Amino acid sequence: MSPRWEPDPDIRRGRTVVSNLHAHLVFVTRYRREVMDDARLRTCEEAMRKVCQDFGAELKEFNGETDHIHLLVHYPPKATLSGLVNSLKDVSSRRLRAQYTRRVNRAIMHDRFRPPSYFTGSCGGAPLQVVKHYIPQQKQPD
Repeated sequence: MSPRWEPDPDIRRGRTVVSNLHAHLVFVTRYRREVMDDARLRTCEEAMRKVCQDFGAELKEFNGETDHIHLLVHYPPKATLSGLVNSLKDVSSRRLRAQYTRRVNRAIMHDRFRPPSYFTGSCGGAPLQVVKHYIPQQKQPD
């Protein structure tokens, strides 16, 4: 079979939509306090994989350092990115506070493990410059 026709596992197909949505997410700890270690990162990853599964999304990549974590999430168009992010942050923070109370409680203030902000970048498809060049090249109807 031609490579052109081989199915791409990242492309999601629904009844009325075909999508390939990936987001790069970065979450920091409150005040960038260095509270994450290998055990906490594993706990956080497990919680986030479960949340992604509940949203119909897939956690493709996960890694972190002592004060922040990176995720690559492949999500369906029916899931709002802000809703997914809020659930990821809430569930993982709750799980970390429950399992590592003493260490985490010293690092947080006002009962928050993470600040309300986050970074997200869209991933996939052509680079922005290619799309900007492609759109004006389209033939307009007469």
